[in-house]
Amino acid sequence: MKIALWIFGALLSIHVAHADSFFSSDGLLHAKELKLADASVAKNAATLRIRPYLDQRTEQDARLLGVFNTRIGGLSGKQLRLDRDVAVIATEQMKQQFSNAGFAVLAEDAAAKFELSGVVKTLTLDSKARDEINIVLETSVSEIATGKVIWTAAVSQANSRFGGVAGNDRDDIVNFLYRELAVVNGKTVSAVNSLLMASYPALFNLTPGTRTIDGVTVLSAPLATPVAVTSAIVVEKVASSTGTLMLSSTPSRAKIYVNEVYFGLTPLRVELDAGLHSITAKLAGRKVETEKIAVRKGETTELEMTLSK
Repeated sequence: MKIALWIFGALLSIHVAHADSFFSSDGLLHAKELKLADASVAKNAATLRIRPYLDQRTEQDARLLGVFNTRIGGLSGKQLRLDRDVAVIATEQMKQQFSNAGFAVLAEDAAAKFELSGVVKTLTLDSKARDEINIVLETSVSEIATGKVIWTAAVSQANSRFGGVAGNDRDDIVNFLYRELAVVNGKTVSAVNSLLMASYPALFNLTPGTRTIDGVTVLSAPLATPVAVTSAIVVEKVASSTGTLMLSSTPSRAKIYVNEVYFGLTPLRVELDAGLHSITAKLAGRKVETEKIAVRKGETTELEMTLSK
C-alpha cells in the first residue's frame, strides 16, 4: 500500500509540474515570438516596410481562429482563440519571411524604397475529424517615392491533416497554423522577389561582375537607372552590338544556360551579342526545356519558359 501511494504521489508531482502542457489557465492558443534578421546585414538593397494587415474576415472576434470538437490538450470549450489578433500574427510572420529572404524590413515610419500592405480575407483553422486550415491573404506592394502600386495579388493555401488517435495539444495547433502561414507568405515573398529583381536589378546587384543571391555570378546585364547601392561594382557601358534578354520561368528560380553556359537563376536579365542563342532551363523535379531565341541589337527581348512536371 505504501509503495502504491508513493508511486501515485510521484506521478501526481510530475503531472502538476507539467500541468501547463495539459491544462490552460487562459484557454488560449499562444502565438510564437518571432525575430527579424538585423536589417544592416540584408542581402539586397530593396528596403521594405510592412504595414499591419487588416482583418476583413467575416468573424467578429479578431482572435477567433476556429472551432473544435476533438480532444486538444490544454483547451476546453469549442472555440480556438489566440492570445493575439489573427491579423497581427499574419503580419509578424510576413515580416519574418521577407527578413529571411534577405530584405531589410524597417520600422513602419522608416524611410524605405517599398511598402507592403494587405488584408486577411480568410484565416480559419478548425479541428474536427481532421484539422482543416484555409488562408487567403491579399497583398499590395507600392514604390514609396512615387506612391505607385506595382503589385497586388491574393495568395491562398488550404490544407488538412489527421490530428492522431490521441488528439492534439495547443502547440500542435499553433505549429500547424504557423507552418501553413509560412507557405502562403513564402509564395508572396517569392512573387515579390521575382518582380523586384526584374524591375529594379541594381538593388540586387544584378550588374556584370557582381554576385547575386545564392552566389550566382551574372556574367552580363544591362545598366539600369543608377540606384545607390553601396556594394555595386562600377562597370563600363555595354557595347552597342548587344541586346538585352529578360528571362522568366514558371516555376521561378530555374537554372538558365545560354549556349550551354550557366548564367544564373530566373528571373534574369542578361546582355548578349545580337543573334540566335540557345536557352536551356533546368529545375529539379521538372522537365528540361530548351528554346532558340533571336536577340536584336539595342533591343530588349523577353522570354518566359514553362517547366512541366
